[in-house]
Amino acid sequence: MIELRGVHKSFSGVPVLEGVDLCVDQGEVVCLIGPSGSGKSTLLRCINGLESYSQGDILVSGQRVDRHDKSIHLLRTRVAMVFQRFNLFPHRTALENVMEGPIYVLKKTPQEAREQAQALMEKVGLAHRMNAYPDALSGGQQQRVAIARALAMNPQAILFDEPTSALDPELVGEVLAVMRRLADEGMTMIVVTHEMGFARDVADKVCFLHSGQIVESGPAQTVLSAPQHPRTQDFLRRLLNQTGEVQP
Repeated sequence: MIELRGVHKSFSGVPVLEGVDLCVDQGEVVCLIGPSGSGKSTLLRCINGLESYSQGDILVSGQRVDRHDKSIHLLRTRVAMVFQRFNLFPHRTALENVMEGPIYVLKKTPQEAREQAQALMEKVGLAHRMNAYPDALSGGQQQRVAIARALAMNPQAILFDEPTSALDPELVGEVLAVMRRLADEGMTMIVVTHEMGFARDVADKVCFLHSGQIVESGPAQTVLSAPQHPRTQDFLRRLLNQTGEVQP
């Protein structure tokens, strides 16, 4: 469904992505891990057309991603993105935030959008908070509204850019639980994350990025339990020491 071939990207002459190759099949969950500054978030933004890339190809269902092409708006309805920050409209209720895209982008009637939004709010466990404004919701609840908003566009795939990094530790689980259900339902997902337990349990494939390159990739259990590349080994050792997680 999503294919990257030799993708390069620089900011002010500084390389951020250097020849990235990646294939994501329909229904597959791929987790991107690696240190800050390794290019993970930039990679997602290039797939979604929020950033341009200078060399290579990114294909979504065979269509090349080009942020300057008029087709980019259609592509963004097919590949949704959930960010670290929730970016909800503060003057609209949770339900209205979920309705916004289907009404103004997909041209659904308000009634159609409302019925779909209500079902999605129930899906993410927030049926009782539909009429709450964002400032009355916890961070975890806001992120679940953001996921419902992404689902409202009926995407073929969802890109998650560290969706739990801005949350207090006790709120992380409720967001990951929603993502686990999406994976179980067959949603194609690319997830930038530091949640190694989630990656180990849910991901079909894990890719480790370092200095703009995928230096190791493979089945989640293999990469996380028996990494081969020294950079991957060092990263996981440091991360596990910080979190106290036990290496299986």
